Amino acid sequence: MILNPGKTTLSELELLYRSGANFELNESAFVAVRQGQQRLIDRIKSKETIYGVNTGFGKLASVRIDDENLVNLQRNLVRSHCAGFGEPLAINIVRLMMALKCLSLGRGVSGVRPVVIEQLQNLVKADIIPVIPAKGSVGASGDLAPLAHMAATLIGEGDVFYHGQLMPAARALKDSGMLPIELQAKEGLALLNGTQASTALALVGFFSAWRLAKTSITTAALSMDAAMGSSAPFHDEIHQLRGHLGQIQSARRLRELLEGSQITNSHLTGDERVQDPYCLRCAPQVIGACLDQLQHAGKVLQIEANAATDNPLVLSDGSIVSGGNFHAEPVALVADQIAIAISEIGCISQRRVALLVDPALSFGLPAFLAPDPGLKSGLMIAEVTSAALMSENKSLANPRSIDSTPTSANQEDHVSMACHAARRLLEMNENLAAILGIEAMAACQGIELRSPLKTSDKLQRIISQIRQHCPALTEDRMVSADITALANLLSDDSEFLHIDEGLSAIEIEV
Repeated sequence: MILNPGKTTLSELELLYRSGANFELNESAFVAVRQGQQRLIDRIKSKETIYGVNTGFGKLASVRIDDENLVNLQRNLVRSHCAGFGEPLAINIVRLMMALKCLSLGRGVSGVRPVVIEQLQNLVKADIIPVIPAKGSVGASGDLAPLAHMAATLIGEGDVFYHGQLMPAARALKDSGMLPIELQAKEGLALLNGTQASTALALVGFFSAWRLAKTSITTAALSMDAAMGSSAPFHDEIHQLRGHLGQIQSARRLRELLEGSQITNSHLTGDERVQDPYCLRCAPQVIGACLDQLQHAGKVLQIEANAATDNPLVLSDGSIVSGGNFHAEPVALVADQIAIAISEIGCISQRRVALLVDPALSFGLPAFLAPDPGLKSGLMIAEVTSAALMSENKSLANPRSIDSTPTSANQEDHVSMACHAARRLLEMNENLAAILGIEAMAACQGIELRSPLKTSDKLQRIISQIRQHCPALTEDRMVSADITALANLLSDDSEFLHIDEGLSAIEIEV
């Protein structure tokens, strides 16, 4: 893939993440990179004091470093900042981090040589992926510890996964025919400063949340028919009168999915219910609001993915200025917003599961959707599992961005906590996929119990797809494997969302 610094799109980043493709910056980007490098060289020759180039770092910025130690300064910076802890980040996430770092350096304001970017690109091509512990960044002066572990690989230090096998970086470089590079003035700092770990994690969280949010409209439609709910609240004019795009799109998608359902049409006669519970009637309002929230997050993350976020920056007039672009507050805030959206989608889905298994609410369905309630427990505990996962996500959705703590001897006295704000999204999406899987299981069971009434052709195709992974519940059985299978199915956009081709697409536009 050819990436263009400043212009890379969310769809390109998602393709890069999911496909495992190699990448290169557009050759035209290196013109600006060489210009930035030359500007830095000119300022070094002028003997002026430049933070991070000939000074210490952070609280040690007042310590001047002699010219003969500038290379040692960068190497020591990388080594000292390799202080991460915990399990390593997934390889595909680290690959995305490396691409984001290349995009940032490719803006030409970091003062690095082209070889630094080329080394990152060549590592990915050789399938040499740094081992980066997941924990240790507060998202302030950049994601220092995670990015230091990445930078260490360039100089042949630390550990890597080479073709998936754990080994020292020096050995992997040798086996692949690559040589380590010696970092020059500012290059270590340029690699370590930046929000690329937080942004990569937030992007991955966003990609999954966006897909699951759209998928939840489909599971809501299944539940609507299983509960014999009314489609009247999805009338287009209702949603146009409010005006929120996500709500309008969600209602339209629900109408399309339910069109032609005998179960929905049966609601028009012989049903004394005036209104459905909110989990059915307000599905477009809730899911739509979450889609709108996620769309905003996507816009912010696309900007951040293309941003120059190290420090100091080599500006177009030749000046080298210390700023604060490394502060990951934008990422932290949208990570919190994504988390809230994930939690809310799971909350309303879980209430639909609870409705379907409760004979007092499900309008004629047997208790717990069991063929023989009492002798059989049906989906009683599957609903409990959905409640447990919902509750976990509620706790995980508590904001991280408000939890600043001073670091680096109070020099970095306000931090964003963006890295773990984004990292928890991975667990939350796993929980959400399982909640939606349980809803799909319950809703399919409920629809089939409505026989001889039939659902719509579109929903029947979806049920047929689900039944390939989760058979109907005719006898009590262990359903843990069914939940896992459906969670995986609903997370796979290529399978689940596209079996209803022709429906109105809900795509993010940035």
